[in-house]
Order: sequence, then C-alpha cells, then structure tokens
Amino acid sequence: MYYIDTSVLAAYYCPEPLSERADSLLTSLEQPSISTLTELELFSAVSRKIREKNILKADGDRITARLLSHINSNFYNYLSIENHHYRLARDWMGLFNAALRTLDAIHLAIASAEELTIVTADLVLAKSAEMLGVKVMILE
Repeated sequence: MYYIDTSVLAAYYCPEPLSERADSLLTSLEQPSISTLTELELFSAVSRKIREKNILKADGDRITARLLSHINSNFYNYLSIENHHYRLARDWMGLFNAALRTLDAIHLAIASAEELTIVTADLVLAKSAEMLGVKVMILE
C-alpha cells in the first residue's frame, strides 16, 4: 500500500514534467492513500500556480474538482490526521538531528503509522524518510 505525497499528486493533476510518470503510477495502484493534509497542500499548490499565472483559474477549478471527485468516488484511501500522527511527527522533530520540515514530518508519520510506503518526487522528503526508517519510493 502507498501514501501519495503532494509532489506526486500535483504532477498527476497539473501539467508538470513528471505528469506522465505520476499518471502511470497512480492508475496502476489499487486505491492509493492520501490524507487531509495532501488535499489541502494540493489546493495550495493550485492556488500558487494561479497567482503566478502558470495556469488559469478555470484550470484550477477543473483540477480541484477532479481531485474532489476522486476523493468522493473512493479512488483514494482517504486518511484523516489523528493525534498519534501528530505525536509521532513531534517526537521525530524532537530528535533534533535532521532538517525535517514540519509538514513532511506529518506526512511521514502518517505513512509510518499506517504502514504505507510514501511515494514522493521531493528528494528532501525522501532523504528524511530514509533517515527515519519510513519506506519510500521516489518518482523520478
């Protein structure tokens, strides 16, 4: 089972260099997992693309509607962030031994606690996953 990071989800829904690979991967997996955080981060990424004039608002509306349609049709195993995810992320941050970003720590805690392999195109996140012993697949 796989937990899809926002970097891969953005490539799947938005035109990006990794879009073809993200599409192949996501359509080959049986009900990949995302979280409420992944959903929020995708909306943020789309908003940024609109503000920076990389896509039109109408395109952003289509992208977010498609994501919500996939969530509502159970294309994804949709995970809520629970207190134990936050506590694990906090404990990892408290190790003080890595440049672990806050939201990355939460994504990694979700993947670890739910025994999922995190799929990411973010090499910093992948390095943190390896350091913390979280299974990781890098989309390149």
